[in-house]
Amino acid sequence: MARLGAGHDAALNELMERHAAKLFNYLVRSLQDENDAADLAQETFIRVFQNRTNFDTRMKFSTWLYAIATNLVKDRYRHRTRHPQVSLDAENEATGESFRESVPEQKPTPSEFLQGAERAEVVRKAVGQLTEELRAPLILSEYEELSHAEIGEILECSAKAVETRLYRARNQLRDKLARLLDDSA
Repeated sequence: MARLGAGHDAALNELMERHAAKLFNYLVRSLQDENDAADLAQETFIRVFQNRTNFDTRMKFSTWLYAIATNLVKDRYRHRTRHPQVSLDAENEATGESFRESVPEQKPTPSEFLQGAERAEVVRKAVGQLTEELRAPLILSEYEELSHAEIGEILECSAKAVETRLYRARNQLRDKLARLLDDSA
């Protein structure tokens, strides 16, 4: 990052190679949409480049990167709230049928029948249903393996607040997934 800030624009490629995959995974888990995640991953690195001279080299780069990405996720959720999309399960007023019935059916892939894939989907949906306040620290902790202090820097709160949010997120997930956990026992 110091090289990028000093005018070596090619250093951005090295940063992208090093961090793009983990950032993309974080964004997919946060947004529940690969296309949105890809867009925001690109936007995150654009912001890194645009603000390269503002980076404090005493800071950890990944913390700064995830802070930018988390703010973009918040912006995307605000946009989704203001611009809701029509569900395929919604009723078409003209025909009285759901939109899903007018879309050609796709056969499920064999992997969709695997129990592990089903559980992963249930967990993904349950995580997606958490509020942003609880979802972001959970993803940063569990999937990105960041410390409470790093998460606190990203979310601009104390490590203790992160700990509390993680506790609440895990309790909510435990309640939502109780049936799944009982089935696997």
